[in-house]
Amino acid sequence: MRPAIPFFVAAMAAATLAPPLAAQPMGAPDAGGQAEAPAALTVTVAAPEIATWPVEVQASGWLAAWQEAAISAEVGGQKIVAINVDVGDSVKAGDVLVELSRETLENDLAQLQATVDVAQAALDQATADADRARKLDGSGSVSQQQLSAALITERKARADLASAEARRASAQIDLDRTRITAVGDGVISARSAALGDVVMQGTELFRLIRDGRIEWRAEVPLFQLRDIAVGMKVTIPAPVGDVRGTVRQIAPNASEANGRVIVYVDLDVPEGGPEPKTGLMVSGRFEVGVREAVTVPSSAIVMKDGYSYVFALDAAEPSKVTRIRVETGRRQGDRVEITSDFARDTEVVQAGGAFLSEGSTVRVVATGESAAQVAEGAAK
Repeated sequence: MRPAIPFFVAAMAAATLAPPLAAQPMGAPDAGGQAEAPAALTVTVAAPEIATWPVEVQASGWLAAWQEAAISAEVGGQKIVAINVDVGDSVKAGDVLVELSRETLENDLAQLQATVDVAQAALDQATADADRARKLDGSGSVSQQQLSAALITERKARADLASAEARRASAQIDLDRTRITAVGDGVISARSAALGDVVMQGTELFRLIRDGRIEWRAEVPLFQLRDIAVGMKVTIPAPVGDVRGTVRQIAPNASEANGRVIVYVDLDVPEGGPEPKTGLMVSGRFEVGVREAVTVPSSAIVMKDGYSYVFALDAAEPSKVTRIRVETGRRQGDRVEITSDFARDTEVVQAGGAFLSEGSTVRVVATGESAAQVAEGAAK
């Protein structure tokens, strides 16, 4: 007869041999047979709005001087003894910018003045001799040869005087050029003059922005040029307020480097506003007209993989959403234009698209309901 197996040993053996219970999957029917419903995101929806927006052409380009004048020395071999302006100074036409030494030229002028006096004396003598010869002509006291010689001497003395006066005038001009003046109104944009330098004729000393006018030289692609015309208004965004301008001229040729055409824009700087600085690359927009736009809130646009999407209520099952790829265009404030084919009665999810995917279940609330409800639904 076998010995009896203790009860607790038999119980352990039964537990070891029994198959394991299957894990209860999430969302599986409970004891009552009902599946747990997935959470729904609370959203607001609205159809796109139709608005009339300006049509704009975007471009970039450099700020440059309308015209820049080079101010150079017109007389050489003289030393700079005074500099009266610096970069950024506003000047008027005729203002003295630089003064050169004058002593050598003053001495040359005095010498030439003496030459003029000598020539004038020679002319006076020749004129007197010629007058006497003309009075004695026909009396037999003066031969025709003597008369001709007196008249020739008079003409030569007059020519010598004219030549001496011309050399004196040139010396006076050189002396006057030792005071180098502004050729017009404007702003000094560059300076190379240094006190004590001995300048050569033609040496550039300053550059002057004429009338202080700065223009924008926008580089526009050829296919967009057809929308731009002389007189068109332009806006250049700036940190301290937009700068307005007007198209002054369109270049007749395109750049060989990039195929773009330069459009010259006169800037209308408000009185008291900051002066534009040359050499800056800026972006602006040409206002070429107006056009109707289909718009949605910028919060409705979802970016993924480099493309733009919106989520809209599924027409067949309004409790779910479908993802629609769209092309976007102009922007104003917090709204974005949809440029691709898009039904105007589509109910678009206004915000929270980042939490959605194709076929997500949503709970739609009225636009007037509190934002807290929408935020609460997005957090679930």
